[in-house]
Amino acid sequence: MHLGVFTLLLATIGSASGHYYDDDDYYFPLSIYGRSSPNCAPECNCPESYPTAMYCDELKLKSVPMVPPGIKYLYLRNNQIDHIDDKAFENVTDLEWLILDHNLLENSKIKGRVFSKLKQLKKLHINYNNLTESVGPLPKSLVDLQLTNNKISKLGSFDGLVNLTFIHLQHNQLKEDAVSAAFRGLKGLEYLDLSFNQMTKLPSGLPVSLLTLYLDNNKISNIPDEYFKHFSGLQYLRLSHNELADSGIPGNSFNLSSLLELDLSYNKLKNIPTVNENLENYYLEVNELEKFEVKSFCKILGPLSYSKIKHLRLDGNRITQTSLPPDMYECLRVANEITVN
Repeated sequence: MHLGVFTLLLATIGSASGHYYDDDDYYFPLSIYGRSSPNCAPECNCPESYPTAMYCDELKLKSVPMVPPGIKYLYLRNNQIDHIDDKAFENVTDLEWLILDHNLLENSKIKGRVFSKLKQLKKLHINYNNLTESVGPLPKSLVDLQLTNNKISKLGSFDGLVNLTFIHLQHNQLKEDAVSAAFRGLKGLEYLDLSFNQMTKLPSGLPVSLLTLYLDNNKISNIPDEYFKHFSGLQYLRLSHNELADSGIPGNSFNLSSLLELDLSYNKLKNIPTVNENLENYYLEVNELEKFEVKSFCKILGPLSYSKIKHLRLDGNRITQTSLPPDMYECLRVANEITVN
């Protein structure tokens, strides 16, 4: 147990996963696939067991190799590709996944309508490159767009992308003016990650369809009144590592019946913001909290009136185990874990 931190284990803890989630983009060693199919660029690997995929990772490529017809999943990670010609994918207009992470791409060297020609494209990942704005035009088929760890400060049009469900834009240089209204037409967008950017305010015009919204590691200091009210299905919200104080949070900002996880850690809060009884995971570590208010979790207490909180982090505040009120246990009766100083 970490010195100075006390964790109350209030029930048997199941296989709850960690606080944050990452995926490694299906990065499997080529050796597990065996011999390469003959329908492949000579410098790449097209496993016989997965013949529609072509792996061209870590080959010091400076341009996109010849892609033979029949390839649907193209991996070009960890190369030195600094441009994409207009005809680069002419043989594979039915490409479904295009993964270009860790290259040297700039917007000015991505030619013409190279992506919009790919009418079956579902995943486009251009993480860890040198982009200064979002790429486009993009095909209507696109479901998952990842442009993380670039230098993006400007967003282009996303109009007509009716299937776009996931957008990753973390670790860029976006300010709220660049984001506001950029995604307005995306009525099916469920996941938006804008963490590690340069926003001082919450952007306006975000799609109300969002289920997951990550805004951590910005410089946001206040929340407009009823800002989250229109996100009727929002389940996961991160606002950690910002500059939020009590004065910048209207009373019922986070009282959303759909919300399952809320992260407000590493801010400047002195009081626990009120949440809905349906919330399950609440992260408040490293703020300036001085006392535990049961009413922040339970409006009333009774046989059927209690909080569904499972995990609660209060460590790094001025609240101690001995200062927790007795009726907290009745309110948080289904909690698995509560961490305090």
